[in-house]
Amino acid sequence: MSLNQKLLKRFSDNISKNIKLSNYSWFNLGGPAEYLFKPDNKKQLIDFLKENKKNKLKITILGAGSNTLIRDNGVKGVVIKLGKGFAKINLVKDCIIEVGAAALDRKISNFAAENNIGNLEFLACIPGTIGGAVIMNSGCYNNDISKVLISIKVINLNNLEEREIKRDDINFFYRGSDLSQDFIISSVKLKGQIMPREIIEKKQLELIERKKLSQPNRIKTCGSTFKNVNDEKKAWKLIKESGCDQFQVGDASISKTHCNFFVNNGKAKSIDIENLINKVKKVVNNKTGINLELEIKIIGE
Repeated sequence: MSLNQKLLKRFSDNISKNIKLSNYSWFNLGGPAEYLFKPDNKKQLIDFLKENKKNKLKITILGAGSNTLIRDNGVKGVVIKLGKGFAKINLVKDCIIEVGAAALDRKISNFAAENNIGNLEFLACIPGTIGGAVIMNSGCYNNDISKVLISIKVINLNNLEEREIKRDDINFFYRGSDLSQDFIISSVKLKGQIMPREIIEKKQLELIERKKLSQPNRIKTCGSTFKNVNDEKKAWKLIKESGCDQFQVGDASISKTHCNFFVNNGKAKSIDIENLINKVKKVVNNKTGINLELEIKIIGE
């Protein structure tokens, strides 16, 4: 099924057909979206979703593409990528910030620093948008989203109503949450701590430098491929000790800097990355009995 002409005409400035999604992935991989919709604001998003109920096309949400492998045959239905209207960052009061779901994590961290709000420095080291960060409870260096979240606003794909969900009503766990896949996060409210700007910026720089020393930079990767099992059984360590760190499939390989980072060296296809993932999972499981769980998300056909 395809979108009707009336709908395409109504949202002509925001809908594209058969758009390459490789441009929206940090792997620089992936086939086309049947339709790519970039709503400018909440009303436009809800109006589109109402119309799509008649078409019943599958909806896929795409953030910054920083932790998403898009398959070579692309994504059927409608891929929704929230537009600039969802990237606003506002100071509510004192140490509370409200941000659109498409706001980049590093920009939130910088805004917080400019307003003397600490405890959000870790966001400077997390690629992607805050909406995706909430869903997967992103974190690093002993901090994560669950520790700084006040609430989120979501649009329910079933009834298209928006409601606020408090932090205590969300079950967070390591790199995940129990948030329904029927929710589109529209905005996020965060709380930090008031402290001197120079202290915040110093901590930001320390964390960023620490990241640069331990993780690869300026390569086509989507960050940590697998979740850590626990503090003792880090994914990178299991990969290395199982003898997988030199594995390569096509032009997809494993970073020499951090072997939980899988890399497109320039000519890889998504299937190469996925086959490399499956190869590593199989070997690690055979040698340790541990079934590594993906941290990155795989979408498409």
